Amino acid sequence: MKLDQLEKSGREAIESVTTIQQYINGTFTVPASGKFFTNISPFTNEKINEVAAGGKEDIDQAVMAARSAFKGEWGTMKIEERMKYIYKIADVIDEHIDEIAPLESFDTGLPLAQTKKMVARAAQNFRFYAEMVKSRLVGEAYQVDDQFINYTIYKPVGIAGLITPWNAPFMLETWKIAPALATGNTVILKPAEWSPLTANRLAEIIDKVGLPDGVFNIVHGYGEEAGAALVAHEDVELISFTGETTTGVEIMKNGADSLKQFSMELGGKSPIIVFDDADFERALDACVWGIFSFNGERCTANSRLYVHESIQEEFINRLKERVSNIRVGDPMDETTQIGPLIHKNHYENVRSYLELAKDEGAELYSGQIPADVESGNFVAPTLILNAEQEMRVVQEEIFGPVLAVMTFKEEEEVIQKANGVRYGLAGYVWTDNIKRGHRVAQKIDSGMLWVNSQNVRDLRIPFGGAKHSGIGREGGHYAFEFYTEAQVVHVALEDHYIPQFGK
Repeated sequence: MKLDQLEKSGREAIESVTTIQQYINGTFTVPASGKFFTNISPFTNEKINEVAAGGKEDIDQAVMAARSAFKGEWGTMKIEERMKYIYKIADVIDEHIDEIAPLESFDTGLPLAQTKKMVARAAQNFRFYAEMVKSRLVGEAYQVDDQFINYTIYKPVGIAGLITPWNAPFMLETWKIAPALATGNTVILKPAEWSPLTANRLAEIIDKVGLPDGVFNIVHGYGEEAGAALVAHEDVELISFTGETTTGVEIMKNGADSLKQFSMELGGKSPIIVFDDADFERALDACVWGIFSFNGERCTANSRLYVHESIQEEFINRLKERVSNIRVGDPMDETTQIGPLIHKNHYENVRSYLELAKDEGAELYSGQIPADVESGNFVAPTLILNAEQEMRVVQEEIFGPVLAVMTFKEEEEVIQKANGVRYGLAGYVWTDNIKRGHRVAQKIDSGMLWVNSQNVRDLRIPFGGAKHSGIGREGGHYAFEFYTEAQVVHVALEDHYIPQFGK
């Protein structure tokens, strides 16, 4: 791994990685069980460090700390004072970007050139929600003649349990933590066990900021132990989960007894539709970036291509050319475009889908993996050609650098195909006919749809999916619907009529 090309702070951050503990009630502490698990490098498949394996006792401790903070200093703190902490977290993240981005690449295999941008967005998440709380967390008033005035206020719900994924972990953790804290909740984060390094770095940053004890807690561990305990705990009011659909279903079942609120951002199998009048070069750029960036491990990846039959030959030939030229290699090399997949288990799963594609009658076209990185979890960028709608490789989420390529002739046909999977997270339409762009976009069953654009995110808009891709929306002021409770106060302005039962 090319650590020598990193800035000094990045090298030092990686070289200083040591055993990760829990962060509960403002203190780094060993897990109650005394157990740890091994974190493995996706690039070498060698040990990185040991990580606390939390369980029910750790979650119980974190809940006690979070409840105490919510009922105490944090819960009674004025908004202006709370926002100072939120801004300070953003400032300290900015101070450490050159450390955090290499840690993210080291831990996940994501290319450094991409993790630098992700980490920068993490600081923006905190500043954005500080501004949103000040400008958009406002109530309404309703006057009823001269008899009543009714008004609404928004109060934090309580303890937010946040369960985050291993793809872009630092950015996605802050995406949940920022609105949860900004609206006045306390937080227990259960990060993905495959990517613990930057979550621990975030705990160190928050500890440095001096957030009151118990406001922010991290319990590391396996989903079936630490995660399950967090979901089942009766004193945790909210669960925000990003991850695979089957896991999301289990989480909702396990949290049902305590009537938790859930926000679920789940799997995707998003279509990209390229009409014959599309800007060819821009559509090609967007298609390649949308599936092969983030190592293909992104929920909104355009993993199904539907290209109009009149341009299919040229478009597919150009796709092959691009795939052959994508630079696969060391995630610490800033020229790398695809690094290793996060974990050997995930690598084996993606590889199994490539074998399945051949069994289903499809043809594979793949790029090259350099011989000097073969010890890592590398899957070359791959096109599944001659794919058919009913194939499992078209219907199921692969979550790797794999694009299923199909063609279409008519508009209605491609709409049916685009909607013909159980997922509905995102979609992409490329056409110079703007009427058709709007028309097709509105007929696609997805929470988000981009027309003539790659996946450009605006923090103000709602993020979430339809069908099996999730429940609820986060992002912008839409997050307030999840992280706050609306309360209505009715005030009588005169002595209105009250029935006098029993008089």
